Amino acid sequence: MSIRLRGALSAALIALACLLAPCGALAAWAAYDLADTGRYVSTMAPLAGDPAVQGAVADTVGAQVMDEVGDRPEVRPMRSAVGPYVHDAVRSFTRTETFRAAWDAANRALHDAVLHALRDDRERAVRVDLAPVTEQVKRRLTDQHMPLAARIPVEHTAVDVLPAQDLDRLRKGFHVLEVAGFWLPLAAVVFAVAGLAVAGCRRRALTATGLGTALGGGCLALAVAVGRRLTLADLPEAAHRPAAGAVYDALTTTLREASWLLVALGLAVALAARLSRPRESGTPETVPPLPDLSAADRPSVPGMSAQA
Repeated sequence: MSIRLRGALSAALIALACLLAPCGALAAWAAYDLADTGRYVSTMAPLAGDPAVQGAVADTVGAQVMDEVGDRPEVRPMRSAVGPYVHDAVRSFTRTETFRAAWDAANRALHDAVLHALRDDRERAVRVDLAPVTEQVKRRLTDQHMPLAARIPVEHTAVDVLPAQDLDRLRKGFHVLEVAGFWLPLAAVVFAVAGLAVAGCRRRALTATGLGTALGGGCLALAVAVGRRLTLADLPEAAHRPAAGAVYDALTTTLREASWLLVALGLAVALAARLSRPRESGTPETVPPLPDLSAADRPSVPGMSAQA
């Protein structure tokens, strides 16, 4: 194989490896980090103490309670009087350990339901029931001797998380991510090793691999930042954007760490390859012997005789 052909093949393999590295990190994050229920619950657990998340939960649950009150003619007259107390009760409830336990249990149940729906062939929506939280709010208002609090209706109110019409598309994408999460990182490593093996100048090829990996990691970090901006911009209610931002940041923590790890690893490899010196081939250079000076050619020192 000629040197020019080896160089072109090496460049193509290294470019493909650098392209697959960030894609493999993204697929592995979705397949192994998001799809693990234990990791998901532990990631979401600290958000129970986030003020923005607590406010969003209080607004959602409070509005749902008041909607249920408005739907009942026998308790509709107390809607305007109970409204502020309901919101305060929900706010107070979100600061308790009971809410933290309910938050973890709800996230675990939600994650299990979503995974089951994505791995099942049945077309049924994934829903969250707000009745347990409403029951807790009603109990807190009753303990505070709020008038007519015991008459607040508690019904099973389902909120769609994954609509049935979107399940088929999401299921196909999830299956692709499960396969790509294993094969894309492996393919990136194989292509990088193959590109270095066929390179005519491995030092230069290693430098290109490191710089390409760092560039891919930087593009992945930029994609995460752009995705956050687009996700928050699509929310219908601007008041819930801080809570959604906190959730997005928590879920993408591992992905951001992986992107900066690619940047650091790539730059370190490129710098090490750049600073290394190629080993010279051939026999070592010999030092010529010093000439033998005769007595007549030796320099004379003033004040000393020729004889010792």
